[in-house]
Amino acid sequence: MKTLLVCTSVSHGSTRRVAEAMGEVLGARVVAPEEVSAAEPAGYDLVGFGSGVFHRRMHPDLLGFVRALPASSGRAFVFATSGLPESALAPFTRPMVRLLEGKGFEVEGTFACRGFDTWAPFRLIGGINKRRPNGDDLAAARAFAEGLRRG
Repeated sequence: MKTLLVCTSVSHGSTRRVAEAMGEVLGARVVAPEEVSAAEPAGYDLVGFGSGVFHRRMHPDLLGFVRALPASSGRAFVFATSGLPESALAPFTRPMVRLLEGKGFEVEGTFACRGFDTWAPFRLIGGINKRRPNGDDLAAARAFAEGLRRG
């Protein structure tokens, strides 16, 4: 299965570490949005889209990249890291899932874990989740990717 992971990881590398863990399982190429054309994901069997969460939203660079994608009928998934937990009522991955579905992708699932966060108020105390994603988080990311690989 030919897999591509498009990942925006700008603060502490948390999302990139999750992407690389998933990429090991999926045999995937991991790229930033600016390293790939909007037409390229159509050539893959599965495409993952991930970023850190900023103000309860996926990173604008990744959102812009997905908005520029042509219509597709491929398989996709969404992954994210954040300092704060995802809300069950308003998950921060939901807008990206809807955007991808609007482009014609079949979204296979989402994965989120905590990441080191030094956003404004947290900077005052040296950040939160200093050791995240940790080994357990990366193992969960690999298990999620294994599920995608099987099916």
